[in-house]
Order: sequence, then C-alpha cells, then structure tokens
Amino acid sequence: GRSDAIVDGAPTAWWTTFDDQLLMSLIRRTAESNLTLQQAEARVREARASRRIAAADLWPQVGASGSYTRTRTSKNGLSTGGPGKVFNLFQAGFDANWELDVFGGIRRSVEAADASVEAAEDDRNAVLVSLMAEVGLEYVTYRSLQQRIALANQNVAAQQGTLDLTRRLFNAGLAPELDVQRAAAQVATTASTIPLLEQQAAQAMHVLSVLIGQPPMALQQELAAVGPIPKPPAQVAVGLPSELLLRRPDVARSERQLASQTAQIGVATRDLFPRFFISGAASLQSVRGSDFFDWESRLLSLGPSVSWPIFEGGRIRANIALQTAAQQELLAAYEGVVLQAFQDVEDALVAFSHEQATRAQLEEAVRANQRAAELARNLYGQGLTDFLTVLVAEQSVFTSQDTLAQTERDVALELVALYKAVGGGWEAAETAREV
Repeated sequence: GRSDAIVDGAPTAWWTTFDDQLLMSLIRRTAESNLTLQQAEARVREARASRRIAAADLWPQVGASGSYTRTRTSKNGLSTGGPGKVFNLFQAGFDANWELDVFGGIRRSVEAADASVEAAEDDRNAVLVSLMAEVGLEYVTYRSLQQRIALANQNVAAQQGTLDLTRRLFNAGLAPELDVQRAAAQVATTASTIPLLEQQAAQAMHVLSVLIGQPPMALQQELAAVGPIPKPPAQVAVGLPSELLLRRPDVARSERQLASQTAQIGVATRDLFPRFFISGAASLQSVRGSDFFDWESRLLSLGPSVSWPIFEGGRIRANIALQTAAQQELLAAYEGVVLQAFQDVEDALVAFSHEQATRAQLEEAVRANQRAAELARNLYGQGLTDFLTVLVAEQSVFTSQDTLAQTERDVALELVALYKAVGGGWEAAETAREV
C-alpha cells in the first residue's frame, strides 16, 4: 500500500526532486546525445516518411514524357506508311492516373500510417523513460558505492586503532597474542571488501559515460569527488493509477499499434471490391519538327477504368483473416501491457514504502552499534571485558553501516523505479532536448 510520503500528482522532471545538479546534468546530456535515443528518433522519421508515401496515393499521379524516333519501314513487310519509307516522329506530353478511393482502402492505409507514426513517437518516449531511469539508477548506485568505500576505509581506520591497542596491551603482558591476531584479521577482512566496491563503482561510471554518448572513461574526473547518495524528498508525487493510460508511453505505443493494425483490416477488405481509375493523357505528336507545336499536333485521351478480381483462390479472404488475427494478437498484447503497467506501479509503491521503513530501523541500529563499540573498546582497555566483545561490536558497526548505505541506495532506486513505472520524465526530457 501507499505510505504517507506518497501523494497524488503528475511527475515530469522527477530527477529534480533529488536536488542533485550533477544528476540533472547527466539526464540532460543523455537526452541530447544518447545513441539508443537517436535510433528511436530515426524510426520516427522513417514512420513519418512512410505516412507521406501512403498519403500520396490519395492524389492523381502525373508524369511527363518525350521522345524522338527515326523509323524506316521494311520493303518486304507490311507498313501503313508504305514499304521502304523513312520518317521522324516527335512526341511529348503528360499522362495522369487517379484511383478513386470509393471504398476507403487508401484512406485506411493513411489511417494505419498515422497510427504507426504515433506509435513510433510513443516508442521514442518509452526509450526516453527507460534511459532517464537508467541514468538515475546508475548514478545512485555509483554514489552508494562511493559511500560504502568511504565507510569501509573509516572502519579500517577504527579497527586499526583497536589493533594498535591490542598490541600495546600484548607488549605490556596484559593481553594474549590471540587478541592481536584477531584484530589483525578483522582489519584485513574489512580492507578486502574495498577492491570489489571500487571495481563496481568504476563499472557504474562506465555505464553513465556510455549513456551520455561518450567513451567509458569520459566521466572519470567529473565523478572523482565523493558525493552523497541522492535522497528523495519527504513527499513524492506519483499521480493516480488511472492516469497511467494517458502517461505511460509503452501503453500509448501498444494502443497505437493496435489502431494501425485495425486499419490494416480495412485495407485488406478493400480488395473485395472493384477499384475505379480515371486515366488521361495530353501530348503533342508530329512527324515534322516544324509542325510539332501546331494545334493540329495535339493528342488527347480521357476515360475511366475498373479493376475487380473475380477469382484469387481465396487469397483476399485469407489476407483479411490474417490481418484480423494480427489485430486480435495486438489487442491481447495491449491488455497485457495495461495490466503490467498497473502491476509495475503497485510493486514500486510497496517496495518504496518498505525500503523507507527498513532505512529507519537501520539508522537506529547503526547508532546503537556505534555506542556499543565505543563502550566495548573502553571496557577492554580497562580489562573489564574480553576482546571477542570488541571484535563483535566493531564488526556489527561495519555491517550495519554498510547495510544502511545499501538501503539508502535502495530507497532512491525504488523511487526512480516508481517514477519509471508511472511513465514520468519523458515530457520534461523531451523539452530539455529541444531547448
């Protein structure tokens, strides 16, 4: 269910809620330069060009032609001009052909193309939503890894202090060598976690660089300084579930694909009916170049024609059945996308709320473990407790701090996932790209 931190509203530039200037800069650069997005935009241009091709059939098709021919007739054959004659023929003119869209087949083709354009635009927006979310996820992950590395180094320093204490006590004959070896092992164990964290941080940085259309190491200097894990605001706006159908571009894309395929049924059905054409030509024709532009050289033709398939072996009706089945498939796919959209939102709402509750408990655990470790070290220094108590207390501090850092990461990640689930971000990202 929803927590008190979730309110209704329409998210646009959700990344601004983290109040992180570098994150906002990465989002902007991704919208401007990401190569996957450029591919999606090219598909939009392809769809628009295909729409213009389909719409061209609504208009008459006009062509121009011209020719010059010098002919000699056969003396041994049949010829209207007489055997063995030589003559020239000059021709130039225009011809036109226009299919009358009596049964709406061409209009259905244009309708299908219109829907395909809108589907391509929605696909581009869906790519934007995914990219914005991926930038947010990788950036939050990178910052959390930086924090975990810093915490590990802090704990190594604290545990090194404990190791120094055990050595002094051992040298004074107040502690066994076992305590020294345990303390040394703990320092080495904690330090061993750092290389893997550094590797994961470098990989997250590489992903961010590629997302903005740059080589993997492009952000090394820009991201070198340790920054905080982005924190969500006290309240976040996610909108109403009913708004999903209007906002999520993948839902809109699926609906437009369904509309395009529905129109294709009309295109296929058109073949059951006759097709009507009007054809005409106007040209000049003369055997002498000097008379070519005379009024008497004109040649005109105009007339209707009809084409109607009588027997096609069932091809037309099979094509109608094919297009209908494809439409039914897309209808089921659309319903599935809608259901998945609602599930994504509900899953993200539950995860975000529970991660917040987990974080609150871990914050209390960290405070308690830090106090326990402080007390254990003091008591051990006074000889009032054994070293195992110190060892367990310090390990608990490191474990709880690292877990808290991961949970703070997860809270931010779940918020990004929540905004992705409700389709937020593409409007603002698109505007930022156009400015």
